Amino acid sequence: MPRLENRLRVARAELGLSQTDLARLAGVTRQTVSSIETGQYVPSALLAFVLAKRLGKAVGELFYLAGDDS
Repeated sequence: MPRLENRLRVARAELGLSQTDLARLAGVTRQTVSSIETGQYVPSALLAFVLAKRLGKAVGELFYLAGDDS
């Protein structure tokens, strides 16, 4: 079964943003950002697009499927 992985932590670090900084920019809590980064929470499509926009990335640069052998 494929799972959604992300490069959110790396993209955030490239801009020198803390989880709190990114959370403020995206309108979510720091805990939400942390949960996404650790794979405990899968963001909605809307939140994925908001995060990508705030980080200056395409959604596909931040989120990708892992374990998809088909």
